[in-house]
Amino acid sequence: MIRKIFCQGYLWLLLLLLYSPIIIIVVFSFTEAKVMGNWTGFSLRLYRNLFAEGTHHSLTAALANTVSIALITATVSTIFGTITAIGIHNLRSRQRRAISFVNNIPILNGDVIIGISLFLLFVSLGIPQGYTTVVLSHITFCLPYAILSVMPRLKQMNPNLYEAALDLGASPAQALRKVIVPEILPGMVSGFMLAVTMSIDDFAVTIFTIGNEGLETLSTYIYADARKGGLTPELRPLSTIIFVVVLLLLVMLNRRKVKDGN
Repeated sequence: MIRKIFCQGYLWLLLLLLYSPIIIIVVFSFTEAKVMGNWTGFSLRLYRNLFAEGTHHSLTAALANTVSIALITATVSTIFGTITAIGIHNLRSRQRRAISFVNNIPILNGDVIIGISLFLLFVSLGIPQGYTTVVLSHITFCLPYAILSVMPRLKQMNPNLYEAALDLGASPAQALRKVIVPEILPGMVSGFMLAVTMSIDDFAVTIFTIGNEGLETLSTYIYADARKGGLTPELRPLSTIIFVVVLLLLVMLNRRKVKDGN
């Protein structure tokens, strides 16, 4: 009994430490105070300012860049990650282990190392840094995660389904589209969501590959804003909206997994 109480208490304490900063941001997004921790009464002014035209042009531009980069990155990473995962799955056991080991290296590597490596690569090739290099960099470090998200679904799939489809007259492309893809679709969705989250969250790789053309993402905008001595108050409602959207997507994905399991 005491052990159970201790374990539950430890769990609730851990959850409190993890989510209390987010809860504080959510609470203070509903007051117009410029300083965090100074409650001046309930207000939706920060939300109105966030969506008011021309009020925070740089923040809006950074958000648009972040979302577009994340969606492009997630789409390309999911497509190429799925194709790569299928190729790895069809290799022999020794080759599959070797390629899987190579795929895990970027995941274990630090973001700073990846950022510096990509920066030196773009400089050596004479590629001007900007939007394109940021997208390419994000695809580079998100691709291994997309592969890892699809691989378990391929291992769970009945290996005879593809052969059966071919025996019944389907072409390899038809068997891929109508048999394999529906089986691994949950893994593809998980990989897509993971890539979106990682792209939005990334700072280390972005700061090395963003160049000097004035391009900003949310992470670089917040970094530059913090160096000025404070954070724009409208970042609080923006963070709240992002958190709620991600939370709703996770709930939907989990409900879908439960239904698929049943």
